[in-house]
Amino acid sequence: MNISQTARRMQRVRPSPTATISDQVRALEAAGTAVINLGEGELDFSTPASISYAGIEAIVQHQTKYTAVSGTAALKAAIAAKFARDNHLHFQPDEIIAGSGAKQLIFNALLATVDPGQQVIIPAPYWVSYPDMVTLAEGEPVIVACEEQHDWKLQPDRLATALTPETRWLILNSPGNPTGAIYTAAELQALADVLADHPQVLIMADDIYEPLRYDQAPFATFAEIAPQLAERTLTVNGVSKSHAMTGWRLGYAAGPGWLIAAMQILQSQSTSNPSSIAQAAAVAALSQPADFLTGWIKKLDCRRRRVLKMIEETDGLSANVPQGAFYVFANCQGLIGRKTPTGERLEDDRAVASWILTEASVAVLHGSAFGTPGYLRLAYAVDDALLEAACQKIQAACAQLK
Repeated sequence: MNISQTARRMQRVRPSPTATISDQVRALEAAGTAVINLGEGELDFSTPASISYAGIEAIVQHQTKYTAVSGTAALKAAIAAKFARDNHLHFQPDEIIAGSGAKQLIFNALLATVDPGQQVIIPAPYWVSYPDMVTLAEGEPVIVACEEQHDWKLQPDRLATALTPETRWLILNSPGNPTGAIYTAAELQALADVLADHPQVLIMADDIYEPLRYDQAPFATFAEIAPQLAERTLTVNGVSKSHAMTGWRLGYAAGPGWLIAAMQILQSQSTSNPSSIAQAAAVAALSQPADFLTGWIKKLDCRRRRVLKMIEETDGLSANVPQGAFYVFANCQGLIGRKTPTGERLEDDRAVASWILTEASVAVLHGSAFGTPGYLRLAYAVDDALLEAACQKIQAACAQLK
């Protein structure tokens, strides 16, 4: 056996496309090329000062030891209060867990519940990590294509067709990455009606972008709309997107006690508790008024409109108007098949993204990474001046294609 040979499971998993594009940007910048990165899902805002000071105070007060694996009592109380206040959901402490990011909790939930060959329904376009997490858990990702004409949302008939006796999970992400689509209460209820006759299916509501919504779009989460299915619903959230705390690595989830207990066992044998300092900061984030969000959303809305204007004015691009998050999922099929000034034919969305990176020095993610070829994801949570420059560069690069 070759000593450098990896486990077979590694042959089934890809590197994260978002991490890959960020690595490419860093490599280009190290080589002297300035790149505007519209490929990374991270706000350019700073963590609000009062939250940062709560983390600093935790250090000063020597809150730097192990905590309970699933989180401190103070953090669980703040999480429970958040769910009650914002979502009309009521959880006991043993129904709540905090982890090192929502990503870890999603992975732990799948690993704790999916047996080899069991299926997980993932509507596409999807967040890039869902299928690979399922694969690492030895499950089978079942990708259900959603349509632009339905604003990228899973339709009840598509769900009914995809369900089998081997279905273990349905994953719903709202507001969605990469589309910014938000499920209405009525749309969630229609899906719940389909799931009512399939008691083996768990539902994961990934609500990480919950407060980032435009045009006063309402928000509903699955367990709130379908309380009769609450015993098989896991609601996942965190402070990374809502409070510009990606680097703090703090996510949380709530659901039935048996599932939370299983996730806690896995966490106890992997990362143990999330950072005690991040937990203290998260208590402040969840307990204090989020007044800063008004200004953030106003700025993000201006950026959203700027990107949509650029797309509207660029021959070969189009897009639905996203209701939430900070992405535009642009249809680039009008550019596929066109040729660069040197005669190179752009065969697919990967080639379009590569052309934009090469010619415009702007990084975007190809839709194939999200299970939907023919599209591009543009993350507009960057400095206004950089976004303006990126829009102009993309438009100029596309204009060169014949």
